[in-house]
Amino acid sequence: MELPALASWAWIPIVVGAAFMQTIRNAAQRSLVTDLGTLAATLVRFLYGLPFALLWLLLVIVFSGAGAMAWPDLSPTYLAWLGGGAISQLAATALLLLAMKQRNFIVGVTFSKTEVLQVGLFGVVALQELPTVAAAIAMVVATLGVVLLSLPREPGAALANWRGNAAWFGLASGACFALASVGYRGAALQWPGVSAWLVGALGVLLAQLLQTVLLGGWLWLRQPGIMAAIGRAWRLSTVAGAMGAMASIGWMTATALRPAVDVRTLGLVEVLFSYLVSRRLFREKISRKELAGLLLVGAGVLVISAQW
Repeated sequence: MELPALASWAWIPIVVGAAFMQTIRNAAQRSLVTDLGTLAATLVRFLYGLPFALLWLLLVIVFSGAGAMAWPDLSPTYLAWLGGGAISQLAATALLLLAMKQRNFIVGVTFSKTEVLQVGLFGVVALQELPTVAAAIAMVVATLGVVLLSLPREPGAALANWRGNAAWFGLASGACFALASVGYRGAALQWPGVSAWLVGALGVLLAQLLQTVLLGGWLWLRQPGIMAAIGRAWRLSTVAGAMGAMASIGWMTATALRPAVDVRTLGLVEVLFSYLVSRRLFREKISRKELAGLLLVGAGVLVISAQW
């Protein structure tokens, strides 16, 4: 049995799967913040994700046939793109957890989804990848939905809400996620002809190794006792790590196939998944305005999906 070659449309189910797993990861990490703190809850995603990333790489090598597989060159340019993406993703995850502490689960996630417009801008500047007309329409429609979701329910409170910490943390998180997507796309473009399966598997393992060393080393020096607490929280941390690793593999595999702006726009399907988590797991009510926002996000997702 061998891994099949990825069809032109394969990025769509890969992104949807990654978004679903990322929703589970967000929920698990949100629960860990109370006991471990923001930075430690950020670390578990990368630390506990490493074994799963390594296992996936081994499976890709075995089922792709190591002898027949074009092995990529770890050039300085590739490592620079990947390292920039990894550091940006690390910062984005920490900022997202801070945003989710300010308001309910789904609104914390949606603030970060302003990344869609930002990744379009960064992609043009850094990679010279112009979005198509359909992608631009999907970006605008979906972002309008995100704005509706981020508005408070109380009349006249919108301006105060956007001045609050949740807005700044969310917007900063979106910017860092956008930079991470562009970084990973830039890294993938350094490996023309290499299987997207291998691009995703090896890229995520290297990125998470760097993220674990950087953040783990910082916490080890600053809060030595926190490592024992992370060890005690292994059950929920394993869930967060496994889902985070598989989500990252999905994102990076997809960015080897499509421009970052397409991948992140379709990735807004995560907002719909977060709605379900918000309603079912955290028992949080969704207003009509938020429902309208979800519908707009859904419309944007459908438009971008129609491009394949």
